[in-house]
Amino acid sequence: MSEEFETLKDLVRQDRIKLGVHIRKMNTPGSPVYRPVETLWMPVLILVVSFLGARIVNIHIGALLLVAGIAWWLWKVQPKVKDGVFARTTELAFSDERLFDGLWAKGALTLYATLPDGTPKAATRKNDWRDFAREIAAAY
Repeated sequence: MSEEFETLKDLVRQDRIKLGVHIRKMNTPGSPVYRPVETLWMPVLILVVSFLGARIVNIHIGALLLVAGIAWWLWKVQPKVKDGVFARTTELAFSDERLFDGLWAKGALTLYATLPDGTPKAATRKNDWRDFAREIAAAY
């Protein structure tokens, strides 16, 4: 591993640089951190329950079950899915510099830091993360 990669990992551990993950890119089929069961089972269950409610009782109960299920998904389940994708992506990215470079090139990662004077700095795939890490390390 290069010195810049170790510096970046240390700065992230110290909370001087914040790592950002493009959740939508990383939570799609083909991504190494995608878990289809985590993403699909709950929406399918919500739809099935709402269709059964509409079929067995009436359309209003089915609609109510659908709205309640969607609200539950948005406020309870989806934040856990996002946190899981973020954690798995972070672990993958910091496991090997080549993987970090690949995720960086795809635009799945971003870096953000606030300099000691309060100036915010950010780096996306258009920028070189190595220069960013060196600049932030030099500022501290």
